[in-house]
Amino acid sequence: MYLSRFLSLHALWVTVSSVMQHYPSVWGHYDVCKTQIYTEEGKVWDYMACQPEARDMIKYVKVALDPPDITCGDPPETFCAMGNPYMCNNECDASTQELAHPPELMFDLEGRHPSTFWQSTTWKDYPKPLHVNITLSWNKTIELTDNIVITFESGRPDQMILEKSLDYGRTWQPYQYYATDCLDAFHMDPKSVRDLSQHTVLEIICTEEYSTGYMTNSKIIHFEIKDRFAFFAGPRLHNMASLYGQLDTTKKLRDFFTITDLRIRLLRPATGEIYVDEQHLARYFYAISDIRVYGRCKCNLHATGCKEENKRLLCECEHNTTGPDCGKCKKNYQGRPWSPGSYLPIPKGTANICIPSISSIGNPPKFDRIWPNISSLEVSKPNQANVCDNELLHCQNGGTCINNVRCQCPPAYTGILCEKLKCERDPGGCSQNSGQGAISQGPLLLLTALLGAAGLCTC
Repeated sequence: MYLSRFLSLHALWVTVSSVMQHYPSVWGHYDVCKTQIYTEEGKVWDYMACQPEARDMIKYVKVALDPPDITCGDPPETFCAMGNPYMCNNECDASTQELAHPPELMFDLEGRHPSTFWQSTTWKDYPKPLHVNITLSWNKTIELTDNIVITFESGRPDQMILEKSLDYGRTWQPYQYYATDCLDAFHMDPKSVRDLSQHTVLEIICTEEYSTGYMTNSKIIHFEIKDRFAFFAGPRLHNMASLYGQLDTTKKLRDFFTITDLRIRLLRPATGEIYVDEQHLARYFYAISDIRVYGRCKCNLHATGCKEENKRLLCECEHNTTGPDCGKCKKNYQGRPWSPGSYLPIPKGTANICIPSISSIGNPPKFDRIWPNISSLEVSKPNQANVCDNELLHCQNGGTCINNVRCQCPPAYTGILCEKLKCERDPGGCSQNSGQGAISQGPLLLLTALLGAAGLCTC
């Protein structure tokens, strides 16, 4: 009896798993920009918010060092082994491949032994500061999706600042400070990400967690993206709906995780002690073996693809948008102001497509045959197009088109096509659980129904 019941439950679980494979996730993947649906008029496009997959952004980076001649090896010089001032038989020579440490070795594939790494000149000009700026540029707006990880082969620096730019390097702002002594170096109290909260997640902190000098097992520095996500999505990032809702309604939060460039400012090499040993300055230098940056092209929720063209990343825009970030409407599709897509309502979001211009209605552009007849855009008044209809200009989020003049929106929505949440205008913004309830019940109800059908549920 128990065996047959077990087999029944197993078969039932396989069935549920198969069904749920096609059930939309509670937080949405946003990996499709449009899909075909059937209406009384035939097949039409149903649009939704969409974004590219996250990827390893280091593949597309350009690096610049300041000062330009800070890389070791020209002229050749010797340096000491990490943590041992008496082993100074290592050589850096830019003219010999086996002894050279150029910047590109920060980004090559790791896993080999010994590790390959970029290395600076030694601190031979002490007490003059040994300052190095490493600038990573993408010539594209990037949304970070995972921790930034920097691996040092020289011991982690005593002082460092990670900075970001949102305008292609014209202006910079700090992301995080790193020091062995935050108060002494930057006049800041030391903190870690664990000291932050939802309300202080944008705070710029100084951490002493990653500046422990010469410890052979302590090479890595993090800038914690996922820990900050976790304030909204939970420790294991299971509640992505909450995070997406916050990103959608809080511009400063979304901008915080958005960059065009990163800059690593190395201000003081690892010394491992309070005082610098002036008799062995060849032991002080910077060396980086690996930098990891994961993110996605920012396409304003109007694209799922991002391609490299002429050594530049470009969004493959949909929703009648165009531009490197899909940041404007195409020609003849400027019937209303451009707007980014929205993650809400979850799981499909709102596409906010660009609609045909009034001037193009008399002589409309050629549409894909799957579109309804463009004649539905007849002018109800001179020089005025329909606001909505039941074919091309759908009222979104369950809105109803009234006489082609306006959309009657559900209580929670507003906007010309019911594309915006009313709570966005409230002082407190939208709650973290906006749009989740109805979706999250679906899989549970499905499972309960199947259990009931199999006679295995006593609920």
